[in-house]
Order: sequence, then structure tokens, then C-alpha cells
Amino acid sequence: MLAVAALVSGSWALLPQSVAAHGYEPAPTSPLAFLLTWQIELTVMVPVVVAALLYAWAANRVARAHPNNPVPRFRELSWYAGLIAIVIALESPIGAYDTMFFSIHMIQHLILMMIAAPLMAIGAPITLLLRVASSRTRRRLLLPILHSRPVRFISFPPVTWLTFAAVLWGTHFSPIFNESLNNETVHIFEHVLYVVASLLFWWPVVGADPSPWRLPHAGRILYLFLGMPQSAFLGLAIYSAPQVLYPHYETVVRTWGPSPLNDQAWAGAIMWLGGDMMFFVALILAVWVWLRAEEAEGVRIDAKLDRELARRQRSGETRLP
Repeated sequence: MLAVAALVSGSWALLPQSVAAHGYEPAPTSPLAFLLTWQIELTVMVPVVVAALLYAWAANRVARAHPNNPVPRFRELSWYAGLIAIVIALESPIGAYDTMFFSIHMIQHLILMMIAAPLMAIGAPITLLLRVASSRTRRRLLLPILHSRPVRFISFPPVTWLTFAAVLWGTHFSPIFNESLNNETVHIFEHVLYVVASLLFWWPVVGADPSPWRLPHAGRILYLFLGMPQSAFLGLAIYSAPQVLYPHYETVVRTWGPSPLNDQAWAGAIMWLGGDMMFFVALILAVWVWLRAEEAEGVRIDAKLDRELARRQRSGETRLP
């Protein structure tokens, strides 16, 4: 772990200052130069690397203890894909230019909320924690926490939905957003807030981890359907704003790209159309999972009836009740 941190720190020191920190970025000399504008920040890379290593350690330990029931491969890949999405959102050119262009900043937020968070939720980290913990730790610590009143409250689907909406609207229509563009600490806090609120939002939809509340499949579809208009309305409000909402984008020094107002309109359109598209994909997947669950339930019932019929035939009966 120390070696990884040292490697990341050394790589950061070798980068040009304009790439290694938020702030003024010169115009890229070519599309390739833009794509190569990556930054490495310890505040991002260290938590991501630690999360990846801890998950890998826990999954390997479960596989050794339960060789016939390891962590499903798709859950492992989903967890790592979610972490990669965070790196792309914060360390790629998207992160390098997020304080210069509101449109790029909005792409960053969509990646964190609508790609990274659901992928990490599919990774089922709570289930993995319960499986890797000792029975004593699970019984005396983890399960009491999971069933505690605070967790019951924050995991209640209406609360998770409202938390996601409140974070989305509250950050974009409060001084927090503009302050995050000027203050790196606030910027980090904003990213953490988005990821945490989004993980809570996707927790009842994915349904991979245990929860004090369990949404039926129809409830998950309604939950997602109601999430679509609030992101669309937010995007529309930003798109139609007659003036620049965040002074930072008017004062930032750059000689290329769209005007601040046009950039803001692009940001609103990205939230509006991009958010709707991602919610629509999530709805399709939720319906597909529901159909698969109904199909599996039908197979289970048919198998049960076949066993019952075979038992009755062996006992001389020919009809099911």
C-alpha cells in the first residue's frame, strides 16, 4: 500500500502544474493533447486504490472459505468498473477541465451519479462485508448496525430518493457549486456528497445488498420513473437560465471554447437529455430483471409441481389438488 502511494505521489510530481491542479488550462493543441490531459490527485487515487484492494482481499478470502460459493464474477467486475468510472470522472480530461467548462463539469456529475454509483451498488459491498466478517463480528456489530434506527431511516426508499434529489438541486442552486469551483476542499466534499447520495439512491433499486427495506420490482420501476422528471427539470432550469448562474465561469481565464452562457446551456442539455437517457436505460434493465425474476419463479413453481406430481404418482394418486 505504501508503495502504491509512493508511486502515485511520484507520478503526480512529474506532471506539469497546469495538469496537476484545478485552475487555468491552456487550449489543447490537438484532440490527442486534450485526451492526454490527465491529472493524478492523491485525494482521489488513494481512496480508489484502497477500495479496490480491500474488495479484492475480501473476495479472495470468501473464495478460499467458500470455494463452491465465491463472490459472483460480475459483481467483482462491476465494483472495479465503478471505481474506474470515478477515476475517469475526476482524473481524466473531464477532471482537468471541470472548473473551466460547466458542460464538462456536468458530464463529470452524471458519471459519478449515474454510472459509478450504480456499478458500485451492483458490486454488493455490504454483502461482501457480511460474508468476510467473523460470525461474532457479524452478529454483534454488523447486523445490529444494519437494523438500527438510523440505517432504517436513511435506507427508507422515499428518504433515499429525496436525499438524491435534494443533493442534486441543493448543490446546483446554492453557493456550494460556485464555491466548489474556487475551493478544492469544497470541491472534494461535493464529489463525496454526490457519490454517497447516489449510492443511497441506487441501493434499493439494485437490491444486491441486504436492507431493512425491500422494494418490489414494480416499486423499483416507479422509483426510477419518478427520478427521471426531477433530473430533467433541473437540466431544463439550467438550460433556460437567462444569465450565467455561477460567477466563476465568467471570471475564469480562457481564450477558447463556448461563451459562459452557451456553455451553461450545453450543461443544462447534458443534464436534461443525458440524465433522461441514463434513467431510461436503468428502467429497461429494471424491467428485464423483473421479467427474469418472474421467469425464475415460474421455473421454481413448475419444478415444485413436477416433484409433487411424481410423489403422488409413486403413492398411487394421479391428480393434484
